[in-house]
Amino acid sequence: MWIFWTVIAIVGLALVIGGAVVYLDGRKQRELERAQKPELEPGQEAAQGGPQPVVPTEVEGPTPDGVAVAPEPEVDVVDGLAPVEESVAVVPETTELDRPEAPLSRWSRLRRRLASSNNALARALSDLLAVDKIDADVWDDFETTLITSDLGVGPATELTDALRKRLAVDGIADPAKAKEVLHEELLKLVDPTLDRSLNLTPAKDGDPAVVLVVGVNGTGKTTTVGKLARVLVAEEKSVLLGAADTFRAAAAEQLATWGERVGVETVRSDIDGADPASVAFDAVAKGVEDGVDVVIVDTAGRLHTKTGLMDELGKVKRVIEKKAPVTEVLLVLDATTGQNGMTQARIFAEVVDVTGIVLTKLDGSAKGGIVVQVQRELGVPVKLVGLGEGVDDLAPFDADGFVAGILGE
Repeated sequence: MWIFWTVIAIVGLALVIGGAVVYLDGRKQRELERAQKPELEPGQEAAQGGPQPVVPTEVEGPTPDGVAVAPEPEVDVVDGLAPVEESVAVVPETTELDRPEAPLSRWSRLRRRLASSNNALARALSDLLAVDKIDADVWDDFETTLITSDLGVGPATELTDALRKRLAVDGIADPAKAKEVLHEELLKLVDPTLDRSLNLTPAKDGDPAVVLVVGVNGTGKTTTVGKLARVLVAEEKSVLLGAADTFRAAAAEQLATWGERVGVETVRSDIDGADPASVAFDAVAKGVEDGVDVVIVDTAGRLHTKTGLMDELGKVKRVIEKKAPVTEVLLVLDATTGQNGMTQARIFAEVVDVTGIVLTKLDGSAKGGIVVQVQRELGVPVKLVGLGEGVDDLAPFDADGFVAGILGE
């Protein structure tokens, strides 16, 4: 009998010892796993799931309830505009940047293209030189053609009268002499005395020059901003772009792409329909902070018949000038629009004090006379001209080169 109880006791003791060993091995294994597990960053969760401990942030002091809270960030507020943090800077990621063409070589190439075009003004001048005898009917046809080339009634009459007097005395027996007279009289209308340089001198040291670009839909305004950035980069200037056209979804993306190609940063909003004035203000503020030479602000293409939108454009300019004065307001006009373009120009000039004109699409289908007419109507010079869709098809306007191109020289 005693043998039976001895066996039972031995089995029970073995079970107790085995259980203790299993427990200790399991505990040791768990401790080993815990020691090998990598530390998690604050806020991350372990692969097994489960919340992580909250890492305390800096606090400013106790509230009336005795609980410390993080300080509120300071926010710039201008005329009730959206907070500055709505706008973000798009930093160029392109490793190989484009090398823009030098401004002088741009104009030489554009002048050759203008000389090879067949616009109405060029045809009128060419036809006049082609006739053997100039009578009253020829002069009437010549004046009519000038008017249809968007030269305008006044300038067309002036040019016709001046040519009639000079060619009546000198005659046109010598085609070279006749062309020289045409060049001189047409150059007077284009007016080489106008200052066509961009005003890129800031009002005070530390501020950037601010260029505001305006115009109606379809004139190539955003593209012009991108091309202008290339012109300035070619002149060794640091540039920042502001995408204040927040109504057209693709505008900001398009502008950022232009900037990336030449290493220019773009300030834009990630919020659809954000306040354009707020984005423009943020762009200029960043330009001041970064010490750039020029900030170019693109605005929404506004129909000149929409009074509310035109008023908003005036607001954009006023808000920008709370940070830095606008040194240049460029109005982009499609050279093919003719008289409608003149109507647009007059209304924009009333709202934002236009200081210069950019004429796009001044190619074979354009009527070159609009250069003279827009300057006469507004008293504002054409400062930049575009001939074509290439990335470097924008150049500073040169009066003598323009006339030479029109005459095929």
